[in-house]
Amino acid sequence: MTRRITQTIRLAAVLSAAATATLAQEQPRLVLQITVDQLRGDMIDRYGAGLGNDGFRYLLTNGVHFANAHHRHANTETIVGHTTLATGTDPAVHGMVANLWYDPASGSPVYAVQDPEFALVGAGGVEADTEIDPTQAAATTSGRSPRNILTTTISDQMAMFFGPEAKIFGVSVKDRGAIAMAGHSGQAYWFSKSDGLFATSTFYRDDYPGWVDAWNAAGKVWSYADTAWTLQDAADTYRFGARDDQPWETEMPGFGRVFPHAFGAGDSPYYTTFLTLSPAGDALTVDFAKALIDAEAIGQDDVTDYLSVSLSSTDYVGHIFGPSSLEAEDNIRQLDRTLADLLAYVDDRVGLDQTLIVLSADHGAPEHPDYLAEYGISAGTFDFNRVDTKPGFVRLTQDFGVGSDLIEAYSHPYLYLNRDEIAARGLDLREVADAVARELDALPGIAEAVSSFDLRDGSFSEAGVGAHVLANFHPDRSGDIYVVFDPHWFIADFDGLTVASAHGSPWAYDSHVPVIFSGPGISSGRVTRRVETVDVATTIAAYLGTGLPSGARGAVLGEAIP
Repeated sequence: MTRRITQTIRLAAVLSAAATATLAQEQPRLVLQITVDQLRGDMIDRYGAGLGNDGFRYLLTNGVHFANAHHRHANTETIVGHTTLATGTDPAVHGMVANLWYDPASGSPVYAVQDPEFALVGAGGVEADTEIDPTQAAATTSGRSPRNILTTTISDQMAMFFGPEAKIFGVSVKDRGAIAMAGHSGQAYWFSKSDGLFATSTFYRDDYPGWVDAWNAAGKVWSYADTAWTLQDAADTYRFGARDDQPWETEMPGFGRVFPHAFGAGDSPYYTTFLTLSPAGDALTVDFAKALIDAEAIGQDDVTDYLSVSLSSTDYVGHIFGPSSLEAEDNIRQLDRTLADLLAYVDDRVGLDQTLIVLSADHGAPEHPDYLAEYGISAGTFDFNRVDTKPGFVRLTQDFGVGSDLIEAYSHPYLYLNRDEIAARGLDLREVADAVARELDALPGIAEAVSSFDLRDGSFSEAGVGAHVLANFHPDRSGDIYVVFDPHWFIADFDGLTVASAHGSPWAYDSHVPVIFSGPGISSGRVTRRVETVDVATTIAAYLGTGLPSGARGAVLGEAIP
């Protein structure tokens, strides 16, 4: 009996070793995760007539396109969507509930990837949030890290599964776009508008490798000086070719509302910002990623590497000009060309037949109310600065005796009450929160206002948007009241500018994003059943055979598994 058991164990070990060897042979050399910021789920099809064959079309032709994919959390902002794609779980679990939240203990604002313990490397400053206008930006040198992400990411799982020889990187114009995807185990680089270079923090390394110094010194950022963003093709080939100047588009000083959009002199305070408001931002990101691929020998051995490229220009263009604009349409065409350039480079250096490509987006975007009015759709923008002047709120402050400072702040999507004032008056915080939520509910443009107390004890309905709000709720980070605007309503004030579009709702135009898997063994096709973005990291893990990210709640998308 002992001999048989021993033989069985030996046989099992041999079979396991053989299976492991086979798995290793079949693993791709690279996982390339591409996240296009604000790429609404219909945008590829909507502007498809202007696309080439080697960018989006390559992925659609050679991969499986989940055309009905949605984020299920309510606050569809950049850090929330990126971290959900990276972790396979909701912000209620991974903790990134907003780009910016307030610490309930100190009352201080917390930028999602801000970390004072890890200073920036080689950069004088970096924009703290989504600032478009540098005159409104609160530049900070307080450092960056992924430590506010409470779970592991798929890149973390790859690092643990494949070991220290696996190379893990994240690149983006936005710090949060790079950091969320690189996870805790990788290295992240992002664009500092303050300095016109790609930066990192001491969480990742104390100084730059020579190739980063060389790229920054090569002057590619400054090569756009005194040039302009021009249309890729003739105007009459665009759907919006005859609508270049729409009244709701934001006119940035010196950038204008019509083509060509001048970048200006390299020493202009707006110069690097204008680059990110155009296809140039993505082109620079991809150029940096290509240098990284060569310098770090990405995909050059049998150990699977991970590279995330988060492309931010679609988001900035959408905010300024709206998704239904000539600028947005041309940006998609130029993004397609930039994407084709990246894929061709990966094919040359690694081989697309050795690369698993996963493309998605962190969120979509709403249309401007004036554009919707052309189709008879009612919409509007909301001004939170005037909430306390509404009759219901005036009456409420009188009832509670707290004056006009009942509301401490509003940072989307959370309203924060003045807790010190409420405590000083001896008032019950929950009673005040419930009363304020009721008044908010009654205002035009607000669909639902839910207090954190109701979210904690389940005293609300999960019907409608309730489940989405709950998926976004973290008891230590969420504000006092979660505000959901009516469909087609949003706050148009964006860092001091009146913008054409602003995302952050649970409605389909914000939640709907593409999900495309392309790689070895994946059959091409289009899947129209509803799937969720928490499924992305789970499916990558299943494809590779790694462990799941620690908070993963998603399902495996079987169509993407060989």
